[in-house]
Amino acid sequence: MKEKKLFEEKQYLGYNKYALVRQLVLSIFCFTAYHFQLGDIFFIIGLCILVISVILLFILHIHTTVFEHCIIIDGLWTSRKVKINLESIVSVEKTIYSKFSLNNPVYNVHDNGTIKFFSGGHNEAVKLTDRDGLVYLIGSQKAEILFNIVEDALKKIKS
Repeated sequence: MKEKKLFEEKQYLGYNKYALVRQLVLSIFCFTAYHFQLGDIFFIIGLCILVISVILLFILHIHTTVFEHCIIIDGLWTSRKVKINLESIVSVEKTIYSKFSLNNPVYNVHDNGTIKFFSGGHNEAVKLTDRDGLVYLIGSQKAEILFNIVEDALKKIKS
């Protein structure tokens, strides 16, 4: 029997503000160096950086899917799927991912008992805590919707 999808979100690598700022600063530096006659290679490097930035807009980083009894988070080609069983979750809350506005994209990063998933976009996240005290911090562009769906799924499981 196939479970029903309650929520699905795809986050792409190119939408990360930190990476975009870094790439744009590098390309502006290259175009400025080209403008001051420091070499034609700077123009080519600047164009390459812009092309790579556009390509990154289409590379899937995190694919989050919520089913009735679990959350499956899938990442890039070489990363493993992470399955979070909703029956072991004791609390869910909507929170801010980080106090910083520019965050690196992360997938399945373990940091002091917290497993982090973040790609880019908004600085909002859903925080899940399981019975063992393990915390999952899932950054989302649709954090409010994800929070409501997970909370409803937990209520159905507990009733």
